[in-house]
Amino acid sequence: MRLLFLLPLYPLAVSVCLAQAPAPPRDESIAVTGTYDPLSLEEMDRTVTVLLARERELLLDGIADLLALEPSLDLRERAPDGVQADLSIRGSNFGQTLVLLNGERLNDAQTGHHDMDIPVPLQAISRVEVLRGSGSTMYGSDAVAGAINVITTPPEDAEVRLRTAFGNFGSNQQSVSLAGSLGAVSEQLVAARDFSDGFMPDRDYRNLQLTSSTHLETGLGPGDVTLGYMDHPFGANQFYGNYNSWENAKTWLAAWRQALGKKTTVSFAFRRHSDLFVLFRDDPSYYANHHADESWQAAVRRREPVTSAITVFYGAEGLRESIVSDNLGIHQRARAAAYASIDFRARRRFSLSLAAREEVYRNFSGEFSPTAAGGIWLSPKWKLRASASRAFRVPSYTDLYYRDPGNLGNANLRPERTWTYETGLVWNPAPRVRADVAVFMRRERDGIDYYRSDPNAVWTALNIQNLNFSGVEASVRWTPARSQSIDFSYTGLRATQDTAPIGFTKYTFQYPKHSGVAAWQAGLSKGFLFRVRLGVRDRLGSGPYALLDAYAASSRGRVRPFMQMTNITGSSYQENPGVQMPGMMVLGGVEIVAHGH
Repeated sequence: MRLLFLLPLYPLAVSVCLAQAPAPPRDESIAVTGTYDPLSLEEMDRTVTVLLARERELLLDGIADLLALEPSLDLRERAPDGVQADLSIRGSNFGQTLVLLNGERLNDAQTGHHDMDIPVPLQAISRVEVLRGSGSTMYGSDAVAGAINVITTPPEDAEVRLRTAFGNFGSNQQSVSLAGSLGAVSEQLVAARDFSDGFMPDRDYRNLQLTSSTHLETGLGPGDVTLGYMDHPFGANQFYGNYNSWENAKTWLAAWRQALGKKTTVSFAFRRHSDLFVLFRDDPSYYANHHADESWQAAVRRREPVTSAITVFYGAEGLRESIVSDNLGIHQRARAAAYASIDFRARRRFSLSLAAREEVYRNFSGEFSPTAAGGIWLSPKWKLRASASRAFRVPSYTDLYYRDPGNLGNANLRPERTWTYETGLVWNPAPRVRADVAVFMRRERDGIDYYRSDPNAVWTALNIQNLNFSGVEASVRWTPARSQSIDFSYTGLRATQDTAPIGFTKYTFQYPKHSGVAAWQAGLSKGFLFRVRLGVRDRLGSGPYALLDAYAASSRGRVRPFMQMTNITGSSYQENPGVQMPGMMVLGGVEIVAHGH
């Protein structure tokens, strides 16, 4: 059995753990992404960032604005508010990032272009956790470069929130959030709409989201039910070439998770996504595609404490995906996986996690994904961590079967496979200062991209060999006061490829060479809130640009005004080649809040 590779290190790890008495952890944010058990950030041996959303909604313009605080995330929007956005981590392609909602996968079987169609408005989101580095051992396919996990939990208090806002380019937003509890049941219902006329012709959009988040305390243990719906039509001018296109994407989601005692958890989720694409908006009959895909997923997970310092985790998962498409045809596929992990941990002294996953497909051979991660405290102020992990991605249906006059899929594509190596150093010189630096390398084989031999040829999907990414990440957070924080973070990337000229791959070499974010957030007297963000990005082949955003709000009383200004300097920039982004945008509004008990 392949999991036997864990056993040689077992006696060593046990002796180290038992030799150290566990110490209580510091009071720090708890993360559930990239680990089988919730851990404080200081105990994580992988690179995980927690982006808090609850109680900060007035200083954020959607989940895309929240993700912009992390420079290793490259969210390539084609319009504001996450319209047709592709998410990349550490220079990956957009299909190599896994998107999760409360731990359930949202990645779209049709194409990674729809992975960010998250049917949950900002008002329902508690936080977003970002795992940088491969996560296939925990989550299977797609988590090649990392994962983001959107966490929804109902507020602890009963409350009603009504919000409205208006801005330039015909922007207007309205939302209502109702939350409360009755006995063992907590519930939040959120409805949100976001409209814009667009900053240029055929760049209008409409976004409607409906979400229900339910938490139940039962005799078996806590349970959660999440329901979501998203209707998202938008003008797609220049998105896929020199066409005034139009698109309408819809998402339905139902997810359930239930604890069975203290050791076992079961979960089930269903996702349906439809995509209607029209090449010429003023002549829909000329060329149109309609795709509808569904995914069913189920899992059983269990934890077994061996001693106070050793825990074993294991479980099994299943996934079935299908599609009915005018262009891609009718297809379905299924896969099943089993995993096991052993965790040795003496808190604030030493940790080591060894894990492996075997995933088996109907149409592909099995994939074995091991991970080893560990950390050691050099002193109370310094922690050294390192990890090595293998990941993979199964081709999307678009990769395999898509065809039009300019693009051609390839039914013979092999799954992408990567190894990622990482080491990092954390420094906590004082209670209000934290610094972190990490270096990493991702070695990719059978990477999937579109390639052509000359500018007049058809883009054809194929497997590309020997693509290597290396980079460095550094961040510093200073908290001068309880209600203020100042953050500086930077990511540098470099990629090499030895099988094709850079100019003839379609997506691989669009990554940002340098990304930096400086952010200040403060809660001042009388409930005034402020946030300023400066982001600088130097994308390969297109040059650097800077985006300055500022936000202000009042958090006291029942009536809470707010104002948001993005791209204040009016920078001209493109996150996707040929797709122009807007200049300065201003949005102002008010939120009315009523609390109960």
